[in-house]
Amino acid sequence: MAGDERPKKGKIGLREIRALPPNTQIFDSGPGAVPAFGARRRAGSAVSYFVMFRTDEGRQRLYTIGQHGAPWTPDSAREKALAVLSDVKLKGGDPSAAKRARREAATVADLCEAYWADAESGRLLTRRREPKKASTLLSDRGRIEKHIRPLLGAMKVATVTREDVRAFMHAVTEGKTAARHPTGKRRGMSNVRGGKGVASRTVGLLGAIFSYAVENRMRSDNPVRGVIRPADGRRERRLSDVEYAALGAALRQAAAGAVWPAAVTAIRFLAASGWRAGEALGLRWADVDLARRTATLADTKTGRSMRPLSHTACDALRALGRGADAALVFPPTRGEGTMTGFRKLWDRIAGLGDLPADVTPHVLRHSFASLAADLGYSEPTIGALIGHKGHSVTSRYMHAADAVLLAAADAVAAETMVRMGEVQTATIVPLRVGG
Repeated sequence: MAGDERPKKGKIGLREIRALPPNTQIFDSGPGAVPAFGARRRAGSAVSYFVMFRTDEGRQRLYTIGQHGAPWTPDSAREKALAVLSDVKLKGGDPSAAKRARREAATVADLCEAYWADAESGRLLTRRREPKKASTLLSDRGRIEKHIRPLLGAMKVATVTREDVRAFMHAVTEGKTAARHPTGKRRGMSNVRGGKGVASRTVGLLGAIFSYAVENRMRSDNPVRGVIRPADGRRERRLSDVEYAALGAALRQAAAGAVWPAAVTAIRFLAASGWRAGEALGLRWADVDLARRTATLADTKTGRSMRPLSHTACDALRALGRGADAALVFPPTRGEGTMTGFRKLWDRIAGLGDLPADVTPHVLRHSFASLAADLGYSEPTIGALIGHKGHSVTSRYMHAADAVLLAAADAVAAETMVRMGEVQTATIVPLRVGG
């Protein structure tokens, strides 16, 4: 039989399947047959089984059972055809449409893109009812692209289970997504690592993404809920007296050498202020008022923040030479963006002092706060010094309470410089601590 000639009808068996010409189909007939059940071959060699039925509205539909071969044989496909017809008779509806909907359902990759688009546009708010910060968005994107998409991206949103989430968490913990990726910059590479901390934070983001799915009726429950995450591995490390001295010596050596001066001053500023590194690197001269010893940050991790500046911090800024209002206080070695190579410069300076690998710029922040606590300052005062949520200088114009904060900033910075072996030239006004 050639071309598109229809073969003679008969009960479908293996012989009929093998003899089926291209671009033809055959329906079941004879004793024990299911007349709505058929098989067809298109231009290629593959044969697929199907069953025809009518919907409640009287429309004819075709339900594709599957391709001939494991697991489908003429007999198993015929049994499936009977089950589909029985289901249509008892329940009505359109099983072919339901199957198509399942096939076309959104994947986890699709969900992540929708979540990202809403977050980036500011439509997705945090618990503080604010859009996510640019730095948070960058972290989210990295976790999606480097961990969630590779392991879960192809799965349908509706099919992800709690067991899948646990398996994902263990895979990230064990480093199965660890890799090196080009950053797009010349010779730039990003090291993607696994571990408990990465897994914990990524599962936290995954929980937020599935909460978004629930809110948008993509599924009825959140499979991340109930999954116990490991501790994220973060610990509040502080510098010892020996490490303070080593850092001070390293900064003096770097200042006398070929290390980028803005990076050296930035590290000294972080040690004397307790700021986050990103806050300092994004600081512009328009944000700084050296006369009143304050800096106003419009966009920090906790929102708008005004910080008191110690004499030590102000001296460090003056040493750089004030630039234009729009200029960065700590500029990069080249270009107009922020100092993206700061971490490498930090590693270079930390290496000069033989500091342990776990001494990072964030350790300077915790060390400053810990030193303030050692000196007897209260938690609200420490919070105002380093910009914790809910704590800030009350006004751009100094009030009595702000004078106390400035004195506290001076005292902690002075103690920091003493431990770093720096010469202290600022005048410190002693006040009763505990404010």
